[in-house]
This record gives sequence, structure tokens and C-alpha cells, in this order.
Amino acid sequence: MTKLRGLEKGFDMSSRVSQLLAGLAPSATLAVDAKAKALKAAGEPVIGYGAGEPDFPTPAHIVEAAIKACSDPANYKYTPTAGLPALREAIAFKTKRDSGLEIPASQILVTNGGKHAVATTFMTLVNPGDEVLIPAPYWTTYPEAVYLAGGKPVIVTTSEANGFRVTVDELEKARTPKTKLLVFVSPSNPTGAVVSPEEVAAIGRWAAEHDIWVMCDEIYEHLVYGTAQHVSMPVVAPELGDRWVVVNGVAKTYAMTGWRIGWMTGPKDVMDAAVNYQSQTTSNIANISQVAATAALTGGLEDVAMMRTAFDRRRQTMTSMLNAIPGVNCAEPEGAFYCYPNVEGLIGKTLSGRVANSSAELAEILLETIKVAVVPGEAFGTPGFFRLSYALGDSDLAEGLTRFHDFVANAQ
Repeated sequence: MTKLRGLEKGFDMSSRVSQLLAGLAPSATLAVDAKAKALKAAGEPVIGYGAGEPDFPTPAHIVEAAIKACSDPANYKYTPTAGLPALREAIAFKTKRDSGLEIPASQILVTNGGKHAVATTFMTLVNPGDEVLIPAPYWTTYPEAVYLAGGKPVIVTTSEANGFRVTVDELEKARTPKTKLLVFVSPSNPTGAVVSPEEVAAIGRWAAEHDIWVMCDEIYEHLVYGTAQHVSMPVVAPELGDRWVVVNGVAKTYAMTGWRIGWMTGPKDVMDAAVNYQSQTTSNIANISQVAATAALTGGLEDVAMMRTAFDRRRQTMTSMLNAIPGVNCAEPEGAFYCYPNVEGLIGKTLSGRVANSSAELAEILLETIKVAVVPGEAFGTPGFFRLSYALGDSDLAEGLTRFHDFVANAQ
């Protein structure tokens, strides 16, 4: 059985907290966002690049559907654990429309956001001691959710020179007889990397060859730019058979982070177990949010296109401004809404009388001195980097980066 991190850290036997949760790391991205919001509430002129949350309002037709649903007594009651039938049908429709993946509505589970879908996937598939391959940089939740399921997160180092796109060779070096599952996400949080269709297919074939399950996180599928292309691994790598789970949600695409609607889909036996697990934990997700999500998925993509155009403009602005800062180097992201600059050129330098010995310390200095909140690369398994979200207003985006530039330039 996997040793609990709480024990590894020297668990205090007098603590009233369980060993399991004593070993659980907090969400670094949420922590940065919470600190930035607290400072703002206290009157500080903080500009936060921490949260992955679109600054746009949820499209009006979605909100209107929710308002109408509030007057329907059917939504005041418990509904099926797996989700409202109309929403599950809408997810099946949307999945075929957007990625070409055909799935029956009966094999879809509506979850409390995409994070819940990720955690449920690991709870459903991972046994104690199973190894789960997680390419780094990674979203902070992946290794923690694997840990909670009793599995062992195995971090796969990727190359900055290759745009942090994981390769078959890198995965093969990390594979052992205990490897059960691969976490695959493209476009990537935190780097914005998009893996080419050919390489996605190659990774899928490699997983199939070694009987490895793949969890495909497609939450950013609509946020790709330029010539980059998102593809769904089960579609381009049919060799996987039914050894895959796809997780997704409405949060990023439709500016619905607070509505908390995600989903997972996969083979029938896995989905039956996942529904059973949810029936004993959260039961059904809030009905009003489900109705709103149904309106989102059955409507057009015009609002999505508008938001993507704005994100595209902002990613170019942010990349350019970051590269103008002495000691910072940033490749242009191809997807999602994050830049992931290398800030190693600032490590060890004296800035405003202080020396940052790590990217985490540098992030603290920026927040305390110029009121700019970023998430350090330590949170994503790659020290020496920052993650900055460009899902914020154009004026704030430019103001915060101007502060960053002037702070560094004046210290040279």
C-alpha cells in the first residue's frame, strides 16, 4: 500500500486531522488567487494573474435559461445522479460535433466541475500502488487527486526546448510494470502547449501497446490559436479501444467557472462505477446549473469565438511584454489562456534590496512590492517559471506587466 504523505512528513499523532489529509497539498493557484483578492478587498491595487478564470460574463442566453429554471418545481427536487437526461444528451451531441467522438448519453456522468471529474476518474480506475504518469509542468490538482485515490504520481519531465510537449520517448522512460494510467492534456494548463495530431496519435498507440489507460483532459479544447489544432486521442488513436476516459466541462469555454458543471465519459463498466461512487458522495449536481449548461451546449459557438479572439490578442500582447522584461523569456502559447515564462534569469539577482533564491520567492517579492500576483513554477513541478493567466481585462494585463518590467529594469 502506498505510504501516506502525512507519515512521510512526520504526522503528528495528536492531530485531529487524518493522515490522508495531512499529506494533501493545498491548491497553489487558488491560494494565490485568494491572497490577491484579499489584498484587493483591503484596498491594495493588486493585479492578479493567478486564476484560470475568464473575465467575460456568462453569455446571456445561458443565464436566461437558468432564471427560467428557477421557476420550475422539477428543479427543486433530487434528479438522477448521473445528470439530467437533457444535459447528458447535449454533452453527447457536443462531443460528436466538436471532436468526432461518439459516446452514448448513458455513459456520461455530470460532475461538480472538471476538477470533480478528474478526481472521480482516479477514484474509479486507480488501485493502491498503481502508478499514474503525469507530464510536467502539470496542473496542480493531478498529483494530489492521484494521491487521494491511493495511487503514486510519477512525474514525467518534458523539455522546454520542445515546448513542454510530452513525447513517447519520455513516457517510455517513465513506464514501469506498475504504470496504470497516463494523464494527457492538450491544450495544456499551465504552459498553453498544444500537441500535434500526429503526436497525439503516437502517444495513444504507445499507451495501447502497453495496456495503459489514458485520462484525456479536454477542458481547453476550444481555446487554440493560429495553426494549432486540438484532437481527441480516442478519435485519432482508435487502438486505445475502451481504455480511456475523457473529462471536460463548461467552465473555460463558456465563462462558467462558478456554475460548477463538468463531466466524464468512458466505457460502461467504468462509468457505472463512477456513477455509483458519486451516488454515495455528492449525489446529483445542482439542477439550475445543469439547465444552464444544457443551454450552453445546445446553443451556438458565437460567444466562444468572440472570447477566443480576445484571448488570442491578449496572448500575443502578454508574450511580447514578458519578453521585453530583462531576464525573462517566454514562448508564445498555442492554447488555453496562460503564458509560462522562464524567469531563471532573475533568480539570485537583487531586486528592490531583496534577493530571490527561487521563483517562489520571486513571486512573493512581486506581490509584496508591486502588487502583482503570479503562480510560481514550483506549483506545477517546474521551478524557475511563472504561470500568468491572460484571462483578465486588457488594461489590467498591460498595467501589471508594465509594473513587472519597470521593477526589474530599475533594479538593473
